[in-house]
Amino acid sequence: MTAPTLGFDALPLRAATHSNLTQLGYTQMTPIQAASLHITLAGRDVIAQASTGSGKTAAFALPLVEKLDPAMQDAQALVLCPTRELAEQVTQEIRRLARAVGNMKVVTLCGGVALRGQTQSLEHGAHVVVGTPGRILDHLERGSLQLQAVKTLVLDEADRMLDMGFFDDIAKLVRQCPKDRQTLLFSATYPDGIPKLAAQFMREPQNVKVQAQHDASKIRQVFYQVNESERLHAVSLILNHFRPVSTLAFCNTKQQCKDLINVLQAQGFSALALYGELEQRERDQVLVQFANRSCSVLVATDVAARGLDVHNLEAVINVDVTPDSEIHIHRIGRTGRGDAEGLALTLASMDEMGNVGKIEQLQGHESVWSPIASLTPAAGGMLQPPMATLQIAGGRKEKIRAGDVLGALTGDAGFAKEQVGKISVNEFSTYVAVERGIAHEALRRLNTGRVKGKSVKVRLLEEALGK
Repeated sequence: MTAPTLGFDALPLRAATHSNLTQLGYTQMTPIQAASLHITLAGRDVIAQASTGSGKTAAFALPLVEKLDPAMQDAQALVLCPTRELAEQVTQEIRRLARAVGNMKVVTLCGGVALRGQTQSLEHGAHVVVGTPGRILDHLERGSLQLQAVKTLVLDEADRMLDMGFFDDIAKLVRQCPKDRQTLLFSATYPDGIPKLAAQFMREPQNVKVQAQHDASKIRQVFYQVNESERLHAVSLILNHFRPVSTLAFCNTKQQCKDLINVLQAQGFSALALYGELEQRERDQVLVQFANRSCSVLVATDVAARGLDVHNLEAVINVDVTPDSEIHIHRIGRTGRGDAEGLALTLASMDEMGNVGKIEQLQGHESVWSPIASLTPAAGGMLQPPMATLQIAGGRKEKIRAGDVLGALTGDAGFAKEQVGKISVNEFSTYVAVERGIAHEALRRLNTGRVKGKSVKVRLLEEALGK
C-alpha cells in the first residue's frame, strides 16, 4: 500500500507543523510514512510493519502531535516501548516534531530511574507519556498518572514487547484508556501475538506493510561457510581482515553472545555484549561506549539490539543465521544508511543452508560466498577503537550540560575540540568520548580541574581500553 505522494507538503498538517518539518529537513517521506500517514491522520487504527531506522517514529508521532491541545494538561497520548533506550529516542523525536506546538510537554516513564522524579514531572502536567509498560503501570497503580484523556495509544515495537512477556501488562494499560481512542501498532515482524492484540484492542485496523529491503549497491553482503567448531574464531578473522571501526555482531542465543565475547576479549578486541539480563546501568554504559566509538564490537541478540540506532555502523556480522529471513533483513539494514556504504557478513554451517535459502528467496537473488581462507589479517596491528570513554560522576541532576564538559576539556584542560567526541549526559552520570591517545591525560586534568566551577570525580571506563 502506498500513499499518493512522497512529499510531506501534501499532508493535512497545521501550517506551523509544515514549517517545522521543513526546518528539520523533512521533505520526502520514507516508505512507511508514505504508506501510513494519510490513514493515521484520518483517525484510523493502523497495524504497521516497519523496522528500526525506517522513519516509523515520525509515522506515529505526527498524527498524535496534530491532535494535541496544549491548553489541556492531561496525558493525551501514550506511547509504549519495550526498552528505556527506545523510549528516550522516541521522546526526543516527538519533542522535535512538536516544536511548533507551544508549551507541549513529553514525559518519559521507564524503570532504572527513581519514581520520585517522574512523579514530580507528572504533577506539573504532561501532554505525551512515553515509557515501558511496567513503569507506566506502577504510576497508574500509585495514582500519579491517569489515562482518561488519551486520544492516541501507540504500541511501538509491539513484537518485541510480546517477546519480553508484556502482553498482560499491555492489556491492563489499554483497558484504562478511553475506548474511542486511536490505536497505532508498529512492529518489525508479525508474530502470532499481534493479531491477538489487534483483535482485543483495535477497531477495524488498516494493515500497512513496507517490505524490508535495502539498496544492494550500498550494502555488500558476503557469506562464509563454517564448521560449528570454527564459527567464533571466524568472527576474529573477519574483524582482522576488514578492520571495521564499528561492528554489530548478531547471535541467535544469549549463550552464544557470552561465548563470543569471551573469545574476542581473550584475543584483545575491544568488545562488549548486550543481552537481556544486564542491569540498566551496565546496559547504558555498553550503549554509550559503542555509540561513541570507544568499543569496536557490540555482540547482541536480536531482542537486546532492537531499538538500538547507531549511526555510521560500518559492518554487521551474522554469527548465526537467523531462521526468520525478515529478521536477517532488519539486521543488515543497520549498516549502509544514508550516504554510507556497509558490510553484511554472514557465517553459515551446512545445517543452516535451509535458512540461507529463505533469505535468498526473500531478497530475490543468490548469496555471494567467499572461502574462509580468503580472510587474511590486514596491516596495522591489533584492531582498536579510536576513542575512549570518561565517566563523570554527575549528570542532569547536577545541571551538567554537554557544553560544560566540552568547555572544561578545551579550556583549562587545553585539549582541541577535535579531540573530543560524543558527550552523553544522563540523570546521574556524564560520559565523554576522547581520542584514545589522550585518555589518561584527559582523565588526570579533569580530576584536578573543574566542570561548571566544581570539582568532579572522573574515571576511565575500563571496557573502553579493551581490558
